[in-house]
Amino acid sequence: MIMRKLMVILALLLILPGCKSEEEVLEPMLQLRSRLLQSSCSFDLEITADYGDKTYSFTMASTADEKGNVSFQVKEPQTIAGISGKISQGKGEMTFDSAALAFELLADGQLSPVSAPWVLIATLRGGNIRSGGRAGEYYQVSLHDSYRENAMDVEVWLDESNIPVRAEVLFEGRRILTMEVKGFVIS
Repeated sequence: MIMRKLMVILALLLILPGCKSEEEVLEPMLQLRSRLLQSSCSFDLEITADYGDKTYSFTMASTADEKGNVSFQVKEPQTIAGISGKISQGKGEMTFDSAALAFELLADGQLSPVSAPWVLIATLRGGNIRSGGRAGEYYQVSLHDSYRENAMDVEVWLDESNIPVRAEVLFEGRRILTMEVKGFVIS
């Protein structure tokens, strides 16, 4: 009888340390969100927009201020390099300093591939966190971009420093945007 009680206690001691609260599981994302709400950041994105029958890929250098306003400049391909713009938080405006990019809209008209850096920052700063956990060497977090009924799902992979290295935007279960994040710096 005593041996059985000791076995139960030992089993509980082995199991309980592995249990984590929801806050502990989401801690990497919450730390990143806190930093982004107080600071600006800069990063490059390698973006692939998937329309199902065709894909478009391009690279942008982006910056975001502590309010979530994003500026970008297309780096590649060379045919559109130098095109720049701004997307302002709350206004949803996009202005171009030179020729405009003409991409078809994704997600039932909600998303232009050029707005990918803004979607990433806006979701990291205020999207609905659904879940998070280890995925190999990275921490993966699932978010909704908003609280709307037709919200887009955003999957983000963070490295050991809680810095985004990859993101995917899904709409109605289909991946429509992939972003490889390079050189993400919070200042």
